Amino acid sequence: MERIRVGFIGCGGNARGHMKRMLTIPEVEIVALADVSQESLGKVWQDYPQLKKLPFFTDYRQMLKEVRLDAVEISTPHTLHFQQAMDSLREGLHVLVEKPMVCTTEHAQQIVEEVERSGKVFLISYQRHFEPVFRYVRNQIRAGELGEVQFISAFLCQDWYRAQRGTWRQRLALSGGGQLNDSGSHLLDILLWMTGLEPEEVTAYIDCLDTEVDINSALSVRFANGAIGNISVVGNSPGAFREDTEIWGSKAAVHYYNGELTYICAGVSEPFQPTGLPYRSNPDQNFIDAILGRDEVQAPAICGLRVAQLTQAAWESARTGQPVKVRHT
Repeated sequence: MERIRVGFIGCGGNARGHMKRMLTIPEVEIVALADVSQESLGKVWQDYPQLKKLPFFTDYRQMLKEVRLDAVEISTPHTLHFQQAMDSLREGLHVLVEKPMVCTTEHAQQIVEEVERSGKVFLISYQRHFEPVFRYVRNQIRAGELGEVQFISAFLCQDWYRAQRGTWRQRLALSGGGQLNDSGSHLLDILLWMTGLEPEEVTAYIDCLDTEVDINSALSVRFANGAIGNISVVGNSPGAFREDTEIWGSKAAVHYYNGELTYICAGVSEPFQPTGLPYRSNPDQNFIDAILGRDEVQAPAICGLRVAQLTQAAWESARTGQPVKVRHT
């Protein structure tokens, strides 16, 4: 059986979730860890004592040079992703990177070009691509069952402002942005991935409260096919996480609310919940399957580029108080 030797760049809580999944995949061997924090390493050892004997590096570049690797998984503060991913690709390694892929359109374009040049597998950990309800909606739209998508409305709220107070996620130098760039990255990505729509222009209003990053964001978007939509990301929301998305087409509409999907067709009075949804997987399994030639990459670098383009245009609109054309390269 072919073995895929994986190193981890970043060993925080998110990375430990990836480690848990990787340890269940028979073809994977975790061979090295890199993180600037000894505390993070201690938590890895606590959760996965079988990894105690692995070499540990405070400089990921040393790991890339000294350890025989096939692939890396990157789970670090957002603004570090670009250089870590580029260095890994240039070392001839397959790469899985946490969201957001990077924090600027320029960096995203460079990643896309480097992936094409290297021929390596590159995957963004956008887990919604592997969840049955979102795969179902994407399949329905691609099959023409919704008709032409005409309007979208998406809402995400989370107690992010208080929960991330004092962490790197609210430090612009490390996060690259606020809630729109964090959990909001998932929302923007899944809307674009499901619908296939190309954003053309965005008008955005953003409130940073007393931080240096976006907390609450309101986006109005016009798409190239003529569709319009509203996207709301609320980072200062007491209570539980909530996600609500509606997509209206010329033939049918879908409504997603916290894991439940309803579908209504034109001329039919009662909505229904679809059955026979696609299979569920996860980014780590897809990453290994793609390396072994058993599957296509389900969340490729182009998704990160599209999210970066829309996010950067929204930030610019909020800064200038004007509508901004979404730059496509």
